[in-house]
Amino acid sequence: MMIQLLPKLDRYSRQIYSEQDAVNALYTNPTLDLSKLNLEDVEQFNYASKLLYAGIKLECVTDLDCTPEEFHAQNQNNWHMPEEYKNFDIAKWCLDQCENNEQVQRVGRELVMYQARGLISLLLFLRYFIKTMRKHNIVWGVGRGSSVASYVLYLIGVHKIDSIFYDLDVEDFLR
Repeated sequence: MMIQLLPKLDRYSRQIYSEQDAVNALYTNPTLDLSKLNLEDVEQFNYASKLLYAGIKLECVTDLDCTPEEFHAQNQNNWHMPEEYKNFDIAKWCLDQCENNEQVQRVGRELVMYQARGLISLLLFLRYFIKTMRKHNIVWGVGRGSSVASYVLYLIGVHKIDSIFYDLDVEDFLR
């Protein structure tokens, strides 16, 4: 049975759960490792655990010694994927997929935009992710939201909407 927790986010975009979320999760799944949850307040939970001799002592989530921007920059290149994907030349690969000058121009423009936003590592991960889903016959949607405006994402296989054919402006996606 899957637990459905609806956490809030802290200033670092980490999911934060309430004590009630933790209690509900334990009732649903007594073997759940609660030490993996970031909790906003644990006093009552720890007190009840002590009274019940449960032996579970949880810690509150703490602030980090960096700004949210520094935190995200540190984690941005920490993608869990094989080294071959981390070192892959995604720009060359995307340009090699192009069949005409219009596509080359579009891909070049988008890659500059991705680079300016520090998102090349995201493209590498998406290529790995899509190849993994295809390998395991996992189905995903044809395209959704403003991401379909990116021709690079179309080439990688994230969606199946040819943004050049439909004259979609990538600015709608990468603002």
